[in-house]
Amino acid sequence: MKLQRKIGIGLLIVTVFALFSFRAKLSDRYFEIIKNLDIFTTLYKELNTFYVDEINPSELLGIGIDAMLNSLDPYTNYIPEDRIEDYRIMSTGQYGGIGTAVGRFDGKTVVLMTFEGSPAEEAGIKIGDEILEINNKETTDLDTDEVNTLLKGQIGTALSVTIKRTGEKKDLSFTIKRDRINIESVPYSGMVSEDVGYIRLTEFSNGAGAEIRSALISLKEEGAKKIILDLRGNPGGLLNEAIEVSNIFIPKGKEVVSTKGKIEEWNKTYTANKNPVDIHIPLAVLISNGSASASEIVAGVMQDYDRGVLIGQKSFGKGLVQATRPLSYNSQLKLTTAKYYIPSGRCIQAIDYSHRNEDGSVGKIPDSLKSEFQTAAGRLVYDGGGVSPDVEVQGFNYAPITIQLIKNGFIFNFATEYYYSHQQEVPDPKTFEVDDKLFNEFKNWLEGKNYNYESDTERAIAELIEEAKNDKYYNFLEEEITSVKSEIEAHKAKDIEAFQDEIRQALKEEIMARYHKRQGMIQSSFETDEEVNEAIRVLDDSGFYESLLVSK
Repeated sequence: MKLQRKIGIGLLIVTVFALFSFRAKLSDRYFEIIKNLDIFTTLYKELNTFYVDEINPSELLGIGIDAMLNSLDPYTNYIPEDRIEDYRIMSTGQYGGIGTAVGRFDGKTVVLMTFEGSPAEEAGIKIGDEILEINNKETTDLDTDEVNTLLKGQIGTALSVTIKRTGEKKDLSFTIKRDRINIESVPYSGMVSEDVGYIRLTEFSNGAGAEIRSALISLKEEGAKKIILDLRGNPGGLLNEAIEVSNIFIPKGKEVVSTKGKIEEWNKTYTANKNPVDIHIPLAVLISNGSASASEIVAGVMQDYDRGVLIGQKSFGKGLVQATRPLSYNSQLKLTTAKYYIPSGRCIQAIDYSHRNEDGSVGKIPDSLKSEFQTAAGRLVYDGGGVSPDVEVQGFNYAPITIQLIKNGFIFNFATEYYYSHQQEVPDPKTFEVDDKLFNEFKNWLEGKNYNYESDTERAIAELIEEAKNDKYYNFLEEEITSVKSEIEAHKAKDIEAFQDEIRQALKEEIMARYHKRQGMIQSSFETDEEVNEAIRVLDDSGFYESLLVSK
């Protein structure tokens, strides 16, 4: 009994000491918070009182908040009241407006796209229309965000839009009533070969899972025996929609994703809770370095269960969960609360946030920092950032000349003029081609227009010249550098011919958009789409497809 009492007293002392230590640490933490908040407040008062120039409180504190959050991760952000609506649109895919995408070319605001069934389309607004006024306010000096703000508003309210249209002598005016705009998650689904169906998913907004489910059922009715799910460039969206999409291809009850963070009661494992559409149909999932978050969950789930083959490039590497917390004055904090873990146990988040490519996607991770995991069939997969494809296909990048023609609106404007001079015919996206005659028309149309550009090589040479001058070597290298620059200029003069295949394809897609909207653009791209064609090849070779899904 004495021994038990001693043990009991000892445990009590340890417990009390641990509790006291914990409270002491907690007290120290609270003291540090209060101390630093007091320092921050005092510092701001001193700045506001004695700084030589007037200080803008919102701007200065906004910079301070952003700098503080930037030291954490890229996805923890402060959302002031005036940006709440934009965040809501991004997270739900819904807003009150007229259903257009707008952009600026050469100082003009133009309609880049009208959404199917939107108030803008029903009113008669067309791609290529130049927006002159919105509610009698001229758009000349407004940027794209300001124009979008004027177009959006409360559902049911009306606005007037004045536009200039190619071929029309007078400006046109429209009165359009705003409505709820749902951004389509699936802009296109259809057959890409005799028995291969294709579904493009652009974002995981509300209803994405239902749209994919409906598209797959329709394609199977059309005779699809194999499926391509295109997640390239999909930035993600709602977690529940990623679960819904995954559920379409895996059995009910299977784990999809789990989340783990500091607050243990928030940790959760999500499973497929509906009956799938098809758990056996051969599946190819297209991914790119722009496929992020929810896209990576779906792609990772398909890989971890050996349910489909991933084709393309390594995905973005965003495996973080965000939640919003209300702040004062109708502002919010979007902060990272947990990490995603897919069924194999790996996290798709890059190990650190700093080593990223220019586009934000995950950079090269050393093998020593990766951990090894296994799929259901025993295939080796790795964490460390992103999901790696089973079949890698080099991503396509436009040449600088093509980028410049697109950026300056030349391809866009030529497509618009083509449409209004060929309204009597509706070309088929599957068969339409930019032949030699049409391409020569485009080259003639370009004459006199300025589409000069500076290539990455020229920028590198400019940096070399600066460094050479600093190092006193330029006089020795001037002749060689001048010769190289002359060679580049000579080649640039021939770029339209040298890169005519991709310029023709860009023209084709833009022209098809005038007749068939986003569906036409996507459908007209299949012939030259390397990832889509590789997916068809893999799916058609059943032996090769099966070999990719078993452990080596």
